[in-house]
Amino acid sequence: MTTVHNLNELDGQPHANVFPDAEPKTIKLTLDAGGEVPSHSHPDREIVFYLIEGTIELELGDETRELSARDIVRFDGDQEIAPHAVEESTALIVLASRSDE
Repeated sequence: MTTVHNLNELDGQPHANVFPDAEPKTIKLTLDAGGEVPSHSHPDREIVFYLIEGTIELELGDETRELSARDIVRFDGDQEIAPHAVEESTALIVLASRSDE
């Protein structure tokens, strides 16, 4: 089965679930300038964080990375993550179950 969504049409702030009840979990994150998501983790997941537009300071564990539009980051979901929007920002986040391979 093929499912297509336009990200601009997905409502939900800061999170909109792109494909509800489907794996891998796919989230559209929308933050206003100064907006943030509190520190949290996604155990047993591999994360791909693609910044579509804006600028985000992404706290990953003990380090902070400044991401610009079109930057993409892949990381282990066991570590703490906290995105802070420097300016209005939109990201697409894919949370895949960690494989044992």
